Amino acid sequence: MSATMTRTGRPGGPGRPRHTGQIATGSAREDILDHAARLFTSRGYAGTSTRDIAEAVGIRQSSLYYHFADKGDILSELLDQTIRPTIDKVEEIEQLAAEHGWATVLYVLVLVDVHTLAIAPHNAGMLPRLPDVTRQPLFEHSKAVRRELIDAYDRIASRLIDHRRHHDLRLGNVLLQLVEVVISIRRTGDTLTDTKRHAIAASALRICDAPEEQIWIAALTAERLVGRFT
Repeated sequence: MSATMTRTGRPGGPGRPRHTGQIATGSAREDILDHAARLFTSRGYAGTSTRDIAEAVGIRQSSLYYHFADKGDILSELLDQTIRPTIDKVEEIEQLAAEHGWATVLYVLVLVDVHTLAIAPHNAGMLPRLPDVTRQPLFEHSKAVRRELIDAYDRIASRLIDHRRHHDLRLGNVLLQLVEVVISIRRTGDTLTDTKRHAIAASALRICDAPEEQIWIAALTAERLVGRFT
């Protein structure tokens, strides 16, 4: 009988049993990420050990290392999950400009980015704000990935702003910080409604001096298109 395969492409089999008393909600790897996100955001990264994560999942600590090299590897993947899904869609979203214009492109990108943060497990988007995370050497990679998204916002915003009044104005960081209000909304336990999602996207266009009529049209068009990307 052939060995079963995990999502990582590695063969599974005996020798890595789960502890009893805990039912997995998904694959072991997903369970590890989910519980790690909860522990990192509640206890802090430094205050959480791989043993803590393994016990929360209901597996042996040695089994955790079958899926992740160490605690830093888990953190790195969680950080990636809060931004990489958006970056991977930027090029395709920008292609909407030819038919729908740059206002719609920005509106869709913001809605997609909001969605990425909204579904991050246990509000993992707050991890880059934790001092014990930012001190980790691996955080440099996360900063570089974040820079990619800032550059994308800059590039799209430059298509909308009036260069006569905003010469060399770079709005990428401002726009990303606007989107990251989602993290604060989730942290307070508030509900991220569709009204709030659209308010964030509309605010992004107002920052770029888009007229209200253009924002209204972009909102209607983006509502129809965003499902392709989420």
